[in-house]
Amino acid sequence: MEPDNITGLTPFAFDLTSDEVRRRAEVVAALGSGWDPAAVLRGEDEAYALLYSGLDAEQQRTYDMLVAAGVLPGEGPGRAAAH
Repeated sequence: MEPDNITGLTPFAFDLTSDEVRRRAEVVAALGSGWDPAAVLRGEDEAYALLYSGLDAEQQRTYDMLVAAGVLPGEGPGRAAAH
């Protein structure tokens, strides 16, 4: 049988949708009822602002260069790094 001859093979597909739904439900259950996603995001924003506060001029130039290059996320919501 030649390598590109696929006769005799049985197609196989597996749908992970239900497993993914179950996994996500388990994650939310494990977080508990006290989990506040808005508070978590606010805390992350505060930590990010604190991390890059008080930079001297050279550090600020480096920070600005890294933001412009997409290495660090810029200001504003959804600040995921571009790369």
